[in-house]
Amino acid sequence: MPTATDNFFERVYQVARLIPEGKVTSYGAIARYLGAAKSARMVGWAMNGSKAKDVPAHRVVNKKGLLTGKHHFEGTNLMQQLLENEGVEIIDNQIQNLTNCFWDPTTELR
Repeated sequence: MPTATDNFFERVYQVARLIPEGKVTSYGAIARYLGAAKSARMVGWAMNGSKAKDVPAHRVVNKKGLLTGKHHFEGTNLMQQLLENEGVEIIDNQIQNLTNCFWDPTTELR
């Protein structure tokens, strides 16, 4: 039987699937878009469980552009490699020019 958490996680996955290649968003931006502004951590938990759900979780980072979820990917640098393959520049586990590649679902999904 689905729970409220399952429903929230699925809504997170639906938003994450819309992030364009070469763009990133934050846990908090997804939470705000879903009307749960204080639930960035829940979005992170959803991303941790998204492996078998065809979700580009590598495109979700923290608000400063840090690859805080990278330890949930197989291989030490897989998250970074996936982003770099899409043209995102990363130095010391942080996205460079975050403003240029940030995708905000609140403004993009009207």
